[in-house]
Amino acid sequence: MEKSNAKNRGLTLVYTGDGKGKTTSSLGLALRAVGRGLNVKIFQFIKSPQRSYGEQIAFNKLGVEMIQLGIGFTWTKTPEEHREALKIGWPQARDAVMSGEYDLVILDELNNALAIDTFPVDDVLPLNEVIDLIHNKPSHVHLVITGRNAKQEIKDVADLVSVIDSEKHYYDEGIPAVKGIEF
Repeated sequence: MEKSNAKNRGLTLVYTGDGKGKTTSSLGLALRAVGRGLNVKIFQFIKSPQRSYGEQIAFNKLGVEMIQLGIGFTWTKTPEEHREALKIGWPQARDAVMSGEYDLVILDELNNALAIDTFPVDDVLPLNEVIDLIHNKPSHVHLVITGRNAKQEIKDVADLVSVIDSEKHYYDEGIPAVKGIEF
């Protein structure tokens, strides 16, 4: 591949691991992209549209659409409700990537959704479709996939995999989620 073509090729970046900062890293990347005039869209696969998130408030001010496709943590709703959310949400995200309208698309917590093992998800969020999306997305589109437990198949086809580990966390000291830090 020529260097000029390589420079303009859309990349697939994966942020995974058990540490805090996967979503934060992707949102920092989105902020940089917006600053450079790129068209950005963000999908969140676990977070619910019924809640308010600081990052969504900020990105709305910047004119970046952030869509919550989920219904919250897997233990807060029934498997059927989660499956329905994934069944509706995945095609929206896939279609946005494939539209070519966006220069950067973030699929936040997609890895978490793919890693659900307490109920079946492969029929509503097929791993092979995610891999196909990475391989067949428009050539200029940068794709970011975040969340714990990234599937090896996704890591294998990504251009970058960053694993964020936790060495120390204030949760361990009994400090709960902090407004402006976690939400």
